[in-house]
Amino acid sequence: MEEAVKKSLNFIEEIVDKDLREGKNDGRLQTRFPPEPNGYLHIGHAKAICMDFGIAQQYGGICNLRFDDTNPSKEDVEYVDSIQEDIKWLGFEWGNIYYASDYFQQLWDLAVQLIKDGKAYIDEQSAEEIAKQKGTPTTPGTESPYRNRPVEENLALFAKMNTGEVPEGAMVLRAKIDMASPNMHFRDPIMYRIITSHAHHRTGTTWKAYPMYDYAHGQSDYFEGVTHSICTLEFVVHRPLYDWFIDQFADSDYRPRQYEFNRLNITYTVMSKRKMLQLVQEGVVAGWDDPRMPTICGLRRRGYTPEAIRDFIDRIGYTKVDGMIDVSLLEHSIREDLKPKAHRVSALFDPIKLVITNYPEGQKEYMTTDNNPDNEAAGTREMPFSREIFIERGDFMEDAPKDFYRLTPGGREVRLKSAYIIQCTGCEKDENGNVTTVYCTYDPDTKSGSEGSKRKVKSTINWLDKDGCIQAEVRLYDRLFKVEDPAAYDGDFHDLLNEDSLEVKTALVEKHLEGAQPGDHFQFLKIGYFTVDKDSTNDKLILNRTVSLKDNWAKK
Repeated sequence: MEEAVKKSLNFIEEIVDKDLREGKNDGRLQTRFPPEPNGYLHIGHAKAICMDFGIAQQYGGICNLRFDDTNPSKEDVEYVDSIQEDIKWLGFEWGNIYYASDYFQQLWDLAVQLIKDGKAYIDEQSAEEIAKQKGTPTTPGTESPYRNRPVEENLALFAKMNTGEVPEGAMVLRAKIDMASPNMHFRDPIMYRIITSHAHHRTGTTWKAYPMYDYAHGQSDYFEGVTHSICTLEFVVHRPLYDWFIDQFADSDYRPRQYEFNRLNITYTVMSKRKMLQLVQEGVVAGWDDPRMPTICGLRRRGYTPEAIRDFIDRIGYTKVDGMIDVSLLEHSIREDLKPKAHRVSALFDPIKLVITNYPEGQKEYMTTDNNPDNEAAGTREMPFSREIFIERGDFMEDAPKDFYRLTPGGREVRLKSAYIIQCTGCEKDENGNVTTVYCTYDPDTKSGSEGSKRKVKSTINWLDKDGCIQAEVRLYDRLFKVEDPAAYDGDFHDLLNEDSLEVKTALVEKHLEGAQPGDHFQFLKIGYFTVDKDSTNDKLILNRTVSLKDNWAKK
């Protein structure tokens, strides 16, 4: 028997595989997913989640969840809760939950030691002055006038930073490294700043001085025993500083190692938390979970599944080169996932009455139709059928061209899906010339499943019986921006918003959808995939368009 072709490893998997084979870290694998709880996770974070949790799962390691909560001015327990919900929804479980705030005392004590060792000092310059003295990548920086302060003075001022006596921005603690280093991050980076305007979501007002990311992150990894600290490419330049801080305090040969992969940039959207927050605050979208947002909760509400998102991320892979991924690939993944899952139902956005003149008045029968022809296990359902039904207005044309294969007076025969073959005989109009009723005859020997149903026709159309349908609100979501890369635009990004990103319509849908619950998926025949929205109630059915059946944005 031929062996199945083994999927090639990405470069991170190759590193992990090699480390484990060589017995590095005593054969231990530990990763972490370290979000800052200052907003909702988006599709880019999903890529990191799939890497951090996925690789631990793949190799029998542990992935912990750690909240990098070192900036109380932007953080909130709301975000902590949403992050946990999103990770679980994607199908992953963490080993432990940690917080950077767990280590505030340890980090403080290490900073004190660094001061005592003459490797850190208090700077009372403004942020603007410090930035100016940093120099450029080609010119060395200028030393702070406070750089050579006595140790005891630095210790006293550092303690004072945490008393509440010192206003925000009045002083910072900087590491004393090298103002002439070609790596700008080595030019005396800030380790601590003062934040008194906001209480911390866990520690309250206990702390007034908070550690910076570059300092806290590596130490947290070290405290926890992380072996592979995986992050995105913008942190490549931070890696030497990550290593430097750990080297100052490590008391063993063990070191966490940082590895970087390409972040996810996707067309027709923005990934900036600042811009997403702006969209929410300005009411451009209806919250973080608006189905047009690239947030995980927004995608979930729109109808995307964890399987589709993981498939998409698996398709794009992990490299060391940033690029732009076409959103159509994400849309392809959800179509492929829902194709065998979603029940296929009739929905009419512009219904018009059709009367079958030779069908017995008062007669009603039930037509058997497949819930999903791609999935036999999905079974069948019964659709009521009678003399008066509804069809989509676009399936009728009074004066039709030769290549119009649907209903037209005296035209070709057409099949009603799962029912009979009919032929149009005429129509009725109102005083304005609008068609109000289409008239047809049917052939009773052509019922679907009978011998006569094998007769070939050019077109099949959808229909709903007048007693077999209900009204629904349908929200037609589209791409939020009109251009592929709104982030590259120098002007006001509001100019790029797609004014047609949401259209709300009323439609007739099958009674089969009665009682459908939020998150249930359906394919509207010939239209697209739709998902029941969280706003839906027993009295008002609301569905979101997840994706059309084909890419309407494809380049011609």
